[in-house]
Amino acid sequence: MVKLEEWGTARAPSLEEFEAIANDAYQSIPSVLRGRVDAVVVRVEDFADDETLEEMGCESPFDLMGLYRGISLDKKSVTTIVQDVDMIFLYRRPLLDYWCESGDELGRVIRHVLIHEIGHHFGYSDDDMEAIDNES
Repeated sequence: MVKLEEWGTARAPSLEEFEAIANDAYQSIPSVLRGRVDAVVVRVEDFADDETLEEMGCESPFDLMGLYRGISLDKKSVTTIVQDVDMIFLYRRPLLDYWCESGDELGRVIRHVLIHEIGHHFGYSDDDMEAIDNES
């Protein structure tokens, strides 16, 4: 717990620090998921770009905390021509904003979003993703 006098020097984690927290959160995800997403790249950025925000129908750059870009495994076939690498984006500033509002532990917030985006990679339903998130 941060003491009142320490708030004056408190700061949000940098992109590099955020990536380290995201890596720890990723390591806490059940191995059944982690073992099957090695080819998916996870990137941390401050915000989604304007094109992505428009495509997703976001009114504010703070509306999007994470995004899976790729062809989910339930839609891929052996004949699928892969145009680009599958990626998961974590958007630092919206995640930090949500973290401040929710009071949840930052690593837990990041883990939740990672599981959700990994779930999109597998083509899981929201209920499937919630069950995985609640496992540990």
